[in-house]
Amino acid sequence: MSAPTISFVDVHDDVALAAWHGAESASVNHERPLALQRSLPALTASVQHPSAFVRRVLLAARRDGEVVGTAELVLSQTENEHLAELEIHVRPEHRRRGTGAALHQAVDEIRRADGRTTVIGELYLPLGGSAAGLDFATALGFTSVHTEEHLAMRLPADPITADLLTREVPGYEIVTWTGRCPDEHRAAYLSMRNQMNLDVPTGQIDATPVVIHEARLADSELRTARSYITIVAAARRVADGAMGGYSVVLLDRSDHVALQDDTLVMPEHRGSGLGMQLKQATRAIVEAEHPERQAIHTWTDPANAAMYRTNISFGFAPVEILHEMQRVD
Repeated sequence: MSAPTISFVDVHDDVALAAWHGAESASVNHERPLALQRSLPALTASVQHPSAFVRRVLLAARRDGEVVGTAELVLSQTENEHLAELEIHVRPEHRRRGTGAALHQAVDEIRRADGRTTVIGELYLPLGGSAAGLDFATALGFTSVHTEEHLAMRLPADPITADLLTREVPGYEIVTWTGRCPDEHRAAYLSMRNQMNLDVPTGQIDATPVVIHEARLADSELRTARSYITIVAAARRVADGAMGGYSVVLLDRSDHVALQDDTLVMPEHRGSGLGMQLKQATRAIVEAEHPERQAIHTWTDPANAAMYRTNISFGFAPVEILHEMQRVD
């Protein structure tokens, strides 16, 4: 069989973006009933309003005019300039025909020309099982350097369980906001976000933690708001106003799921149950203000024992395993 035609995607061509997203969606959702994929509006916003801190390249593989495979290359412009993030997807009915290999060859030439020597990408495997993507990545020289469990729970939460878990930690009050962080909390929020980047387990991924400063936070808030509703709960110690932790939930504006993103308790505030209280605070807002949401998802490294226990107690259950695959030249 002849090789597919590989070409760049014009990110301002809505028809081309929809075809690219359709092929990615067919791959992402194949035999994964609880798979998560960004919506087409979220993809469109991310590539048509690019960040100054990140460069994205989209490639499409076509056979007889149909998009049968996709590749996305993400290149940081301000840190980890040795690193490239890569995702390749092929429609299930077109797999094992050389499409993935052709996409990888094309995108690999781009990242090498940009001086990137390390490549990482995500791969999902069923609990206790394997997937064709693992064989493909391994054949290309990738190895698993970090794993996390993809956890999910249905919404609304069981009210009895929610009541049992709801409690206030003495000496703290919970402040919440939607969208942009208020000015009075920005310095503390930046400090907590950077602590999160330092603390989150990353295995043997060849990357240094990203430092978030005011300009980067403002850019992220502006770009995220185009596609997601951001709900944040933060714990403030009453005695001195010190922020003890935060939790973030993202709601895709065109979908019915919720994404539990960061949850962090600062080192000197740990051990009192703030993590659970913060998660409960964001969940309560989601259920009260966005009752159309059907499920909430998160990702946790089981080695992060405290947060993993919190998530399981909260009601999350494992649905699949995320592998960070990496290759170093």
